[in-house]
Amino acid sequence: MKTAVWLYLFMFVAIFDLHAQYPILTPFAVSLGAAPSFIGLILGVYSITHLPGNLIAGFGVDRYGSKRFILFSLIVAGVLLLLQSLVTDPWQLLMIRAVSGFVLAFLSPACLSMLAKIAKDRVHQGKLMSGNGMVHTLASVLSPAAGAYLVAKFGFAQSFIYLGWGLIITGVLAWLFVKEPNGRASSQLAGAGPEQESFGSQSTDAVLPPIPWLFFCLPLAISCSQGILFFELPLMQEAHTSIMTSGIFFSLVSLGSLVTLSMLFLNRTSPAWRVSLGSLALAFIFFGMSVQWALPLYASLLLIGMTKGVIFPAIASYLAAGTSSNRYGRTFSILSIAYSIGAFIGPIVAGHVRDQLSPYFIAFIFLMAALAMLPFRAILAPVRAS
Repeated sequence: MKTAVWLYLFMFVAIFDLHAQYPILTPFAVSLGAAPSFIGLILGVYSITHLPGNLIAGFGVDRYGSKRFILFSLIVAGVLLLLQSLVTDPWQLLMIRAVSGFVLAFLSPACLSMLAKIAKDRVHQGKLMSGNGMVHTLASVLSPAAGAYLVAKFGFAQSFIYLGWGLIITGVLAWLFVKEPNGRASSQLAGAGPEQESFGSQSTDAVLPPIPWLFFCLPLAISCSQGILFFELPLMQEAHTSIMTSGIFFSLVSLGSLVTLSMLFLNRTSPAWRVSLGSLALAFIFFGMSVQWALPLYASLLLIGMTKGVIFPAIASYLAAGTSSNRYGRTFSILSIAYSIGAFIGPIVAGHVRDQLSPYFIAFIFLMAALAMLPFRAILAPVRAS
């Protein structure tokens, strides 16, 4: 349990630093003279450079363990933030964001893999994934407003310095206090055991069919819609009054996630159903925003956050339950790749079409297309099997 607490701390700091930059990166890029299309590239390149990092992390975590990748991500990302405080033109910012995307690509697969391995049984594994979702949400609730406050109080450069040192110090703590799991708990998950009686006499890996590849189209589309939202919010008319308003918008999304994450009874529902229905609801919310429905922006952002609080932990639980313990790194690496591709496509598309078409409608199209391709018979098989 001590290892899980430290992992939650590392994820909290990393997500806090990342989300604290969402409301300030766009204004910072504008202050450097970047055009809207180039801002979309700055936001998107961070995600596309995740891909080589994710590929390396997938096999590296399974072979060498998680700790060294966690240390590398936290410390080097902190140094890059210190360098980001010194940039003077958009191209320098683009280069630093590109390298940051590669470096931080290792953190999420490493932490999720370690969480899955230290679980005592499938129920405990689900709780750890939900705890990760809660920590992620708490960080994203606090960080956008905190990032906006830092800029309003100290300016862009000093804010990046504070955030960078936060990552470096957390990396040092990881080196001192995190121990690699011995693998005994994860081996119990891979085979039959008393902890799995509720799943039948066979191992869970034997009961669950292989995860269909088309399933990963859905996290890709979800991440794309999220990238569109994070690009568009700071540029909306309501956010022009002050950078603090933009920070509050981002915090509202995370606050909505916290609401549904607190509804523990949702964990009794099949992860496949939660992912599917939550994604459908998210698509309709984006459609409503694209046609400027009567619901206020604040309420729409809260609803988006509520759907995210349902979807993201369910995706992690579904993948963990359908994966053998010696493949956790690769599975969560593929998930991170899907998120990275979506987060790259979203801002790029939004930056090029926002003058002709609502970016929120593009988010709706991506989500509905992914849902249409979802192999429901395959992903709902675990529900019928149990």
